[in-house]
Amino acid sequence: MASPRLSLPCLHNSSVKRRPVRSVDDRQALFSRIAPVYDNLNDLLSLGQHRIWKRMAVSWSGAKKGDSVLDLCCGSGDLAFLLSEKVGTNGKVTGLDFSKEQLSIASSRQYMRLKACYKNIEWVEGDALDLPFSDCYFDAITMGYGLRNVYDKRQAMHEIFRVLKPGSRASILDFNKSTQPYTTLFQEWMIDNVVVPVAMAYGLEEEYEYLKSSIREFLTGEELEKLALEAGFSNAKHYEISGGLMGNLVARR
Repeated sequence: MASPRLSLPCLHNSSVKRRPVRSVDDRQALFSRIAPVYDNLNDLLSLGQHRIWKRMAVSWSGAKKGDSVLDLCCGSGDLAFLLSEKVGTNGKVTGLDFSKEQLSIASSRQYMRLKACYKNIEWVEGDALDLPFSDCYFDAITMGYGLRNVYDKRQAMHEIFRVLKPGSRASILDFNKSTQPYTTLFQEWMIDNVVVPVAMAYGLEEEYEYLKSSIREFLTGEELEKLALEAGFSNAKHYEISGGLMGNLVARR
């Protein structure tokens, strides 16, 4: 499969009033707007901890040398690069995202890195709800901060199940929708008092205000486990990490 033609991202005028994020097109536009500063904001807002969470997600995927693996909703490529190191030069990594701007940044980062294994990554523009791969194609799948942002989570999980080989695992990292009131209050306080103010410095406060509503509308760990089992996975376990602020679903086909 050929990689898409990618264009360099550009900064958008932050003074333009944004409408609420409601449709698929709105979400695609949102991630395109934040693409140029996405990595810097991740580092600032998590104090670098997101790198640890992503390594945990890749480890839970069970990816190993020589595997063919998929990083779904790959963004700027962090999980794909970690997977590349896991599967080595004889393996293959496919990074799929619906944002051309994010894929452009991922491709640029790949070009600037010197490790030979990073040459095994292919970037594909595509839809998480209609994956352009045959059944039972991948040895492992990761998804970082993507499931929360797809409109049909049930269909996304069915697609993950479909393209995953029997006996293999999907590892899905995202914000945790906690059932503990104090954790939820702290999470919302962090978004209001840390995330949004920092994003304001980049002219992206409205984009990051979307974060709180998306977490509120997300599934709890128990609901994610149930969703995976209903999609056909043989077992599923959701792990709370970072004091319950983040969560990782591990599902085995």
